[in-house]
Amino acid sequence: MTRLLLGVTLERICKAVLLLCLLHFVIIMILYFDVYAQHLDFFSRFNARNASRAHPFSNSSRPNSTAPSYGPAGAEPPSPSAKPSTNRSVTEKPLQPCQETPPGLVGRLLIEFSSPMSMERVQRENPDVRQGGKYTPPDCLPRQKVAILIPFRHREHHLKYWLHYLHPILRRQKVAYGIYIINQYGEDTFNRAKLLNVGFLEALKDDEEYDCFIFSDVDLIPMDDRNLYRCYEQPRHFAVGMDKFGFRLPYAGYFGGVSGLSKSQFLKINGFPNEYWGWGGEDDDIFNRISLNGMKVSRPDIRIGRYRMIKHERDKHNEPNPQRFTKIQNTKMTMKRDGISSLQYRLVEVSRAPMYTNITVEIGRPPPRLARG
Repeated sequence: MTRLLLGVTLERICKAVLLLCLLHFVIIMILYFDVYAQHLDFFSRFNARNASRAHPFSNSSRPNSTAPSYGPAGAEPPSPSAKPSTNRSVTEKPLQPCQETPPGLVGRLLIEFSSPMSMERVQRENPDVRQGGKYTPPDCLPRQKVAILIPFRHREHHLKYWLHYLHPILRRQKVAYGIYIINQYGEDTFNRAKLLNVGFLEALKDDEEYDCFIFSDVDLIPMDDRNLYRCYEQPRHFAVGMDKFGFRLPYAGYFGGVSGLSKSQFLKINGFPNEYWGWGGEDDDIFNRISLNGMKVSRPDIRIGRYRMIKHERDKHNEPNPQRFTKIQNTKMTMKRDGISSLQYRLVEVSRAPMYTNITVEIGRPPPRLARG
């Protein structure tokens, strides 16, 4: 009797094990076919995915590194033995508009100025930038064409760092851009705003398709590539928080450092004032012009609009303008007659370096001050 019960128990155990094995086999087969179906779907889209992976520098762990490009959309280098095919025609897929938020952005960046910098290094890091400092995204259609204007004199050291950081940032932002250095000729008093007016006109002479203008000091580097260098519905102030101000906006009407206006916005305010000789005041005048013409200044989030400034001594012949406070109070009366409509200058030279276009101009000197009597 005991042996009979033991046999029945073993039989039941064997049946249960057999059922478990069968269930395990069914589950394995379901998972196998599911994975197999996914692989079929992957291979059917393999070519499309490869095309979208052009210029992988945007996903690099080094924000300023660049992968080599062998042609439009980062095509593979041609084989020496490859011969052109005459039996088939290749139809290129039309480019789509660049995304509003570019997918390759890095976010917060480490900005430092202790490492030695040279133009040769900047050029090596940016092989896709064309002569004159121009670039167009190869894999999408940019929404704007941006001219970046830098007022300049005797700042070659700063320019190397600016180009080192900004070229990779702008490429990740999928910007079609050109960089213009507006160099003041001679040693007379510096005039930042007048140089930017010159840059606006000269950039349009170079390429009339520019519809957005970014005005940047050469010593300011953005600390986050999500601070997109493009134009918006309202004039844009990019440099919200500089390190020298403790990463805070110094006052509500501040518009200095880095700003951007579309072509129509710039013309609406008659450009920038020409009569601010020396340091200070012109950015407040520009803010007044924007407000007086019914527009408002837009800004990025304070956590994104951070900038580092390259420390330096005050430039010679760029001393503080003692008349700036009086002029700022009179913007409403002066902005119609003083601006892009009244600009006068002499073009000295235009030269195209690998990483930028240099425009040297003579803009005159400040009028003599009236003697107090």
